[in-house]
Amino acid sequence: MAGRISDEDIALVRERSPIADIVGEHIQLRNAGGGNLKGLCPFHEEKSPSFNVTPTRGYWYCFGCAEGGDVITFVRRLEHLSFGEAVERLANRAGVQLRYEQGGYVPGREQGERIRLVEAHRAAAEFYVSKLSAPDAAIGRRFLSERGFERVDAERFGVGYAPAEWEALSRHLMARGFTSAELIRGGLAKEGRRGPIDRFRGRLVWPIRDITGDVIGFGARKLNEAEDGPKYLNTPESPLYKKSEVLYGVDLAKREISKRSQAVIVEGYTDVMACHLSGVPTAVATCGTAFGEEHIKVLRRLLLDQSGSQGEVVFTFDGDAAGQKAALRAFADEQKFVTQTFVAVQADGLDPCDLRIRHGEAAVRDLIAGREPLFAFAIRSVISRYDVSTNEGRLSALDAAAPIVAGIKDRSLRQLYAVDLDRWLGFNNERFVLDRITEVSAAAQPRAQRPAGPRKVADLTDPGVRTEAEVLRLAVQRPALLGPGFEALGAEAFTLPEHAALYRLIVDSGGTATAGQGGREWVDLLLRGAEDSLRGVVTRFAVEELRADLASEERYASAMLAALELVSVARAIEQLKSRMQRTNPVDEQQEYNRLFGELVALEQQRRVLKDRAAGS
Repeated sequence: MAGRISDEDIALVRERSPIADIVGEHIQLRNAGGGNLKGLCPFHEEKSPSFNVTPTRGYWYCFGCAEGGDVITFVRRLEHLSFGEAVERLANRAGVQLRYEQGGYVPGREQGERIRLVEAHRAAAEFYVSKLSAPDAAIGRRFLSERGFERVDAERFGVGYAPAEWEALSRHLMARGFTSAELIRGGLAKEGRRGPIDRFRGRLVWPIRDITGDVIGFGARKLNEAEDGPKYLNTPESPLYKKSEVLYGVDLAKREISKRSQAVIVEGYTDVMACHLSGVPTAVATCGTAFGEEHIKVLRRLLLDQSGSQGEVVFTFDGDAAGQKAALRAFADEQKFVTQTFVAVQADGLDPCDLRIRHGEAAVRDLIAGREPLFAFAIRSVISRYDVSTNEGRLSALDAAAPIVAGIKDRSLRQLYAVDLDRWLGFNNERFVLDRITEVSAAAQPRAQRPAGPRKVADLTDPGVRTEAEVLRLAVQRPALLGPGFEALGAEAFTLPEHAALYRLIVDSGGTATAGQGGREWVDLLLRGAEDSLRGVVTRFAVEELRADLASEERYASAMLAALELVSVARAIEQLKSRMQRTNPVDEQQEYNRLFGELVALEQQRRVLKDRAAGS
């Protein structure tokens, strides 16, 4: 994407993308009363509908998986897109021309350019596929056949052939209205002496698609080994193609990755094909670069990688030294995942494609099923460099492996691997090994933070908690009904931390007295001011149904506010009575009389509040 999408255009996309229509294309929604709609959540398995949509405010929330957001968030979650990609997807649907804010900006240029380049790549992919059946592509068909792929397999993955000519693709695309500048900027061609020349010639070509399915580049394999040039040639960096963010096969694998909570990382295009054809449809590959930070971000979105996640990432590497080195590089990024990370290495060094050819598709499935935890693989790889039959060798291996074990963030897991390390090295002295690892761990992590204590969870059966929640729902959905009385409560009126935090957010955002009738603008204002941990709470309170009907909302709001004030007054009365018990009415008569006067006033206030609260 060429720059930041303007806020005005994002707002326009939301306005022209009614959430009920967008969500309704994917799940069946039914009237749930109070202007809400309800259906089965598309993000987790459930038998009873807990997915709520509030069209008037443009938000959704699932009470089953505690996820929520607006129409853009829904499309992001459903299609596994970035924020910008989701906005672009909705903009195309709604007919909104997006503008991007960045230096040198020309209105509409970046989005228009992207559309043109995507169209050019789609046309190029079709061209390459059509050429695979030509007589001069026999060498390419033979390459595929020798690797166990049939014509139908090539069609499934869009494999094509780039003719061994200088301008075959360029002439074809320019005849269809694309300019030489567009071909060069998109990486489909290079500048020649007399115009553009094709970047890929005499090669088998794989289309590389982004997560939405758009072709954004190509990977090409040399077929004539006698020719100059690298064995594999990829599209260069372009407005569409960023190799550090691209995973080949992600468009085909994304739904299975989410469904199975597993991603398999292989090294080549034919390995991805072999895995998918063998019943491992979660396989993807990097494109001309090592697996890195941006690839992790893509997979984390697909795996819904978060606390409590049971997903797994499986790396496949050759069993040779280069493969072990690649696995150890992956280890450096392992703890950026919350999911478990594994390595699958074939003992005879075969990659998934060769494994399928020699031993069949079941062998590919067995390779993935026999995965080994990456921590264990990394430790064993280090140990294998030393002669552990001698004391000197064992001690050197321990020193080499200790930093790996010490680097494991999970304390319990670190201790378990320390025990394994002792067993693998044959010391039979766990205390000695643990002390050594502890020394390394202390040196490497001198400022380790203690884990946070358990978070207080709402007891929804507690009447006081339910009253707090209902007042906050009113403050988010109908702020004008509460007026300045809400601000007079104080954060101490709310017992749950998330309730107190939401109260402070509302007050800091101007309070209910200035929020008017609320609506979408008020909720948006709250979300902009909320920390990440509080946004889900705001969305939930914006979507939850109020217990009052429209005809009695004003009276109901007054009663609920009084009920919450009543809790605070009752607490103050108890504290005052306790002070009076500690005050001598004879020796401290003046202080006792003052406290008694306050008690009479509070009791009077309690009676008034009880009458108001009874209106609920």
